[in-house]
Amino acid sequence: MSADPSAAYRRGFLASLPFIAMIAPFGLLFGVVATGQGLSMFETMAFTVMVIAGAAQFVALQLMQEGAPVLVTILTAAAVNLRMAMYSVSITPYLGAASLWQRMAIAYCLVDQSYVVGVAEFARQPGWTLRERIAFYWGVVSPIVPVWYASTWGGAAFGKAIPKDVPLDFIVPITFLAMIAPLLLTRAQIAAAAVSVLVALVLWWMPYSTGLLVAGIAAMLTGALVEMWEERRHAAN
Repeated sequence: MSADPSAAYRRGFLASLPFIAMIAPFGLLFGVVATGQGLSMFETMAFTVMVIAGAAQFVALQLMQEGAPVLVTILTAAAVNLRMAMYSVSITPYLGAASLWQRMAIAYCLVDQSYVVGVAEFARQPGWTLRERIAFYWGVVSPIVPVWYASTWGGAAFGKAIPKDVPLDFIVPITFLAMIAPLLLTRAQIAAAAVSVLVALVLWWMPYSTGLLVAGIAAMLTGALVEMWEERRHAAN
């Protein structure tokens, strides 16, 4: 059943609300860590507004503090964010016909939550028009992005007042597990996830977290090989 754009927007807004409980502590933690490691309020906010990708921000910040070469920092953060390129490919059939300025805004706001919720809903609503899909997407994004900015600012401004025994860092792995686990549906996806975890753990000793680069490449190769194997098996049958 098709919905009008305003109804689709409300649906997206409501669908994104559960993520706020994870995004707010995530942003708060980044603000605390960034200012705790010497970044000014302006630098912290510029970082979070320009990158708008929590995992890559934490990795880049850690490498910067370790004195890693700029190229290593950029490559490692890019590897962490490489999933965004795959998100873009996956979501293009639903939103690719939007205007240029809309695609630019959609790309900027393409984060884990907007992708996961958006693609799942678009698949459930094949009758939606482009306007309805875009409205739903903005409904998802509209609470997420401001909360990310505000929570980062809150962590940077008031981080010193947060008791040290409050375990904010637990929210990082929980956030990604909650989002990624439901998406592991095929053998290729499960194999890629398993290999990435295993390689990252085995190569923990590599300097400047470059083990993440190797883990990302190994995961992509594994996923591609498993998909090729399955295609050949189906063709043989």
